[in-house]
Amino acid sequence: MTSQQSRVVVQLRDMILKGDFEPGERLAEIPLAERLGASRTPVRLALMTLEHEGLIEPSPAGGYQMRRFTSREIDDAIRLRGVIEGCAARLLAEEGAPRPLLRKLRDCLEEGDQIVNRPSMGLDDYAAYVEMNNRFHVLIVQGGGNTAIRRTLDFLNSQPFASPSAMLPMQSSMQEGQQWMQLAQRQHHTTLQAIERGQGARAQALGEEHVEIARMNLEYAMERPELAARLLPSMRLVTGSAG
Repeated sequence: MTSQQSRVVVQLRDMILKGDFEPGERLAEIPLAERLGASRTPVRLALMTLEHEGLIEPSPAGGYQMRRFTSREIDDAIRLRGVIEGCAARLLAEEGAPRPLLRKLRDCLEEGDQIVNRPSMGLDDYAAYVEMNNRFHVLIVQGGGNTAIRRTLDFLNSQPFASPSAMLPMQSSMQEGQQWMQLAQRQHHTTLQAIERGQGARAQALGEEHVEIARMNLEYAMERPELAARLLPSMRLVTGSAG
């Protein structure tokens, strides 16, 4: 994914979270490209990514439209992703991760450290962290070589806001979001440490704990009706339905 495409994905995902689009609203390439100041190609590719994530769906009139979904649907998928990714980390720890894979994982974390520890983060930094985060998770899942796990996660990643980066900090400010990303990054380090040391049970527990950041972000909006109404109207949230 190019840097421009990553930026457009982040922008569109943020617009969806903020309720800029109504359920069923058609999303056309040209108006979106003009609105974002981007060319049509990265917008088209970004829309394909968001369709895979389950946020939008094909429109009968052509192109895409916003789909309807609930907070319970999101929460269920996030919980299950934690279990499956934890299992992938456990298998990798117990079977022994190849050195080239460990090197790639360390490179990811080094890149992520440089991003989240900057004095302040902008949209481009956020997009870069999303790319790094996705790559880190993919490396762990693919590194284990378990086809069933990969297929299950492919399905889960097609559910609304269930992919590893889809629910990265939706806090009220970029500064607060950066603090959450720093926490996620520390968890990445501890997960890799468990894999390197062959600590299977610990790796699985850390994988399951890691998705709590996404669940806390969902609860953050659920516990603040005024924020939920502003950020997540497309989910048609009902307070308490995520529990």
